[in-house]
Amino acid sequence: MSAFLMAVNYHGMSAAETDVMVRTMVGSGTSLDFSHLPGPTVDKHSTGGVGDKVSLALAPLVASLGLFVPMMSGRGLGHTTGTLDKLEAIPGFRTAIGLTEFKEILERVGCAMIGQTDEIAPLDRRLYALRDVTGTVPIRPLIAASIMSKKLAEGLKGLVLDVKVGSGAFLPEEDQALDLARTMVGIGEGNGLATVALLTAMDRPLGQAIGNGLETAEAIDCLRGGGPPDLRALVIRLAAEMAALVTRGLHRGEATERATRALDSGAALERFGRLIEAQGGDPIVLENPDLLRTAPETLSVKAEAPGTVVSVLPRPLGEGLMALGGARLHLNQDVDLGVGFEVLVNVGQQVTTGEVLGVVHAREASQLPLGSEIVRSAVVLGEVGGDVVTRKLVSHRIDTSGTVAA
Repeated sequence: MSAFLMAVNYHGMSAAETDVMVRTMVGSGTSLDFSHLPGPTVDKHSTGGVGDKVSLALAPLVASLGLFVPMMSGRGLGHTTGTLDKLEAIPGFRTAIGLTEFKEILERVGCAMIGQTDEIAPLDRRLYALRDVTGTVPIRPLIAASIMSKKLAEGLKGLVLDVKVGSGAFLPEEDQALDLARTMVGIGEGNGLATVALLTAMDRPLGQAIGNGLETAEAIDCLRGGGPPDLRALVIRLAAEMAALVTRGLHRGEATERATRALDSGAALERFGRLIEAQGGDPIVLENPDLLRTAPETLSVKAEAPGTVVSVLPRPLGEGLMALGGARLHLNQDVDLGVGFEVLVNVGQQVTTGEVLGVVHAREASQLPLGSEIVRSAVVLGEVGGDVVTRKLVSHRIDTSGTVAA
């Protein structure tokens, strides 16, 4: 199998070969059936980025719209964090539950969020571990097959893919990200799963928080109607895409209005509280985020001179999180759920001497100087009033009819 993975690394796979691989991976385990539910099932998958805590707000939001979200997520690897790690920053929250309980929670709450079980595409789990040690994780056909095999086994009616592009993404170049998105949309539609992909910006972190507990707190803030504007905008856009994809006659404009109302009314927050309680956590964290896993040592990093924020580089922050112990290089590593960074400035912002650029959250005081260096390397300052260029938050939308600029 290592030789096979290396052959794919060098020669790629045709569409027919990829489809055979996906079908084999799906067939290696159980496929779920939610046809008895009173509404359609829909899910979202992100290819991973720095500060991407969207799933925590998105799943309960979509469930509050009357849809069912059976979300199977992963742990962070490399410079990106994972949904399961963020959920486990909530004291008592259980992500390792069996399919029977998963189905019961989905029926009762409208969403459930767990890790991949032994029953779902077990071949994918074994292959992913092998890809990790053979350096073949970021290979496009293998990424597509891994993602889509799990989603096809989930018994979905619709799937929205959030494909990251930019320096902090696994596939930083736009042509690579578009190729992956088109491949996955083709696999989904070829197997009877309505699939849409969005290309979203990862040339800067999403939101302000980087680190599991900090990101969970920011997702809760979003569910309370606040949070960074880019996080809120992406959560609403993805919710609208998911709802419109599986609801006959619902256009994205109306779906956007419904999602916005559900977020601002507290309906999505209430649904997240029900999910937390159903999976063993204490929903009091929604009222008191200080109960989330946190780190005891903090340091504010201040600008040493005035300037314009030219860029906020996501990869140094993601790799810096690994250096603080908050992300893993290999799948079997434990992570510190409390450490991380808050970046408090945005690209294009004018800063003055002494203004806080970011905050380091560390387990030990001895880690704070390293954390400060990481923030300074990520927040790049230029001349006051200088021009900056960033990607649109959502740049492309891909479905079976083709690719359009968003």
